[in-house]
Amino acid sequence: MKSKIQIDKISSVTSNLELQHVEEILDIPGAELPCDMGTVLAVQVLEDKSIYNELELPTGRMSKLKKGDILAVALGQRMALKGFVGHLPKRLKVGDVIHLLNLGGVAGECTSANAKEVGDPLRIRVLGAITRCGKILNIGQASIYSPSKTLKSKIPLIITTGTSMDSGKTTVAVEVTKTLTRIGMRLAGAKLTGVGAQRDLYKMQDYGVYEAVSFVDCGITSTANIDPQQMVDVSKGALDHLSKGNPDAIIVEFGDGLMGRYGVNAILQDPEIQRNVRLHIGCARDPVGAVGLAEGCAKIGLPLDVMSGPVTDNQVGCDIVRDALGIMVYNAFNPQNEWLDLVIARWAKDYEKLPLSA
Repeated sequence: MKSKIQIDKISSVTSNLELQHVEEILDIPGAELPCDMGTVLAVQVLEDKSIYNELELPTGRMSKLKKGDILAVALGQRMALKGFVGHLPKRLKVGDVIHLLNLGGVAGECTSANAKEVGDPLRIRVLGAITRCGKILNIGQASIYSPSKTLKSKIPLIITTGTSMDSGKTTVAVEVTKTLTRIGMRLAGAKLTGVGAQRDLYKMQDYGVYEAVSFVDCGITSTANIDPQQMVDVSKGALDHLSKGNPDAIIVEFGDGLMGRYGVNAILQDPEIQRNVRLHIGCARDPVGAVGLAEGCAKIGLPLDVMSGPVTDNQVGCDIVRDALGIMVYNAFNPQNEWLDLVIARWAKDYEKLPLSA
């Protein structure tokens, strides 16, 4: 049976499908539904929450969720250190209860939660699969780019890598973006790992990035527990797509940290990606994390140039990092532009290699 449904709130993870507030759904009671990542569902909120109770809309606006709200979400998984751990359901039918796993509208079966940070997972009832022209929708049907086995792009990369989520990566990426755009550089941006949400890309765009994409634009709701080589191919596809606009550089951010389960390590190890990196910024909350991150990045062949994040919030942390690692430090709340000299020097070296006719 198919019927029309009024959707109150459309999640940002479904943005590329351009859903409307009235859509058709497959809602046969007890009917089996696809459990594939990216399957788009209409669901109803079953309870009110006092924390972690908002949904990011396609506009980037956050909307508070209320019991009874009908949402458009997409299936995925999550393995957040400070949030929810959840996976795709093995079987799913109309009427089943699953959970909202993140603010961007990724849904699945929650198996663990950091209750202190996010509370219990929000329960949602599956009303049906959203369809178009008789076909069940999946966010992959509106992909902007495809994976690539080989990186064709030669565009320089500026990468921020962290010890974990909430280690300061987005804050630093935004501050670096602001500085570089103000000196006239044309930048693109990419978030290559994490769970589907748009706010980090919007922050980049607020400070001058002319185009930004994430793994969601390749039809992936979450990079958690995905085959590492697949994530490398998706990342190369994103970088090649952004390179079509001929930016001076691409700002790259990762959701989660080097040792997480989202594919960061595999991407950073890839030789083709490493060849394009011109600045590698690490973010850590404390000195031990900073040292561990630096050692891990050096081990995979992509050493850090700069350390940032909360570890640099005062002079004590800065001094410890300098003494232990011998690299520059950068605090996004009290920015110094020592790192900019390094960027300019490396860009100048790149231009020296160009033929005179270029």
